[in-house]
Amino acid sequence: MKQSMHLPSVKESFIVIGIFLVYLLLTSVYIGLRPEHLILTGLFFILFFTGLSTRKLAVALLPFLIFGMSYDWMRVCPNYEVNPIDVSGLYHLEESLFGIMDKGVLMIPSKYFVIHHWAVADFFAGVFYLCWVPVPIAFGLWLFFTKSHSVYLRFSMTFLLVNLIGFVIYYIHPAAPPWYALKYGFQPILNTPGNMGGLSHFDDMTGLSVFASIYGRNANVFAAIPSLHSSYMVVTLAYAIVRKCKWPVITLFTIIMLGIWGTAVYTSQHYIIDVLLGISCALVGIFLFEVILMRLPAFHRFFEEYDNYIK
Repeated sequence: MKQSMHLPSVKESFIVIGIFLVYLLLTSVYIGLRPEHLILTGLFFILFFTGLSTRKLAVALLPFLIFGMSYDWMRVCPNYEVNPIDVSGLYHLEESLFGIMDKGVLMIPSKYFVIHHWAVADFFAGVFYLCWVPVPIAFGLWLFFTKSHSVYLRFSMTFLLVNLIGFVIYYIHPAAPPWYALKYGFQPILNTPGNMGGLSHFDDMTGLSVFASIYGRNANVFAAIPSLHSSYMVVTLAYAIVRKCKWPVITLFTIIMLGIWGTAVYTSQHYIIDVLLGISCALVGIFLFEVILMRLPAFHRFFEEYDNYIK
């Protein structure tokens, strides 16, 4: 797979252009093209056709690109059209397992934090939740540019695998987040718009519309189980340890990870149950990739060729 020429081969060019043309066509038909579809396609083409080093980066970023495309394409067939939505069952299980007594009333932790929230916690909740994708991607880029290509591929492909596992669970068990039950009750209402929950305090405090913009584009609100927000930093921390990063980095990633877990519950985006399942999803994904997939001869050969290509 090594490519020494400045430009990609004719075969590579036709394959890349063909795949993206089909992607854009299908996206326009089944989802509707948005500016970000064209921007991402344009950026990939710029990287792929500019030169050898940028082409290697474009190919290395494919796991993250596939992750984004897969999430977006869940709009084609929402999970609530496949299985019933769990609203009340998850709420009452959370209440029975982790309920908090407040003035003689038993309530889920998320409801408690709707009533009792603090400005400092609101601010740091926003900061932590803004880290959930940028920090893993930044870590991946750091691995790539520091020539830790094998660790980068293990990290990025495990990141993709964890997401795919989470997406499958979304379809097996569609579930509403805490803010939904607190706002709408226990009856499923399809096409419900995304909601910032407690993250609205960060937007109000800073005068920004960061989370309003993010949750306004939410592909599906009935995807609380598992909390993939809680998964990402587990994967990031695991491969930071594999890379033998220094203790300040490990400490920082640990703080961000714990902060995201707490924020998910504090802002009513997820139940504690969701967070625990998100952590489990990450651990299962790491195990499947490192212990199962990497021991399959065919997959291991593919991995080595991929690794050689981006070096």
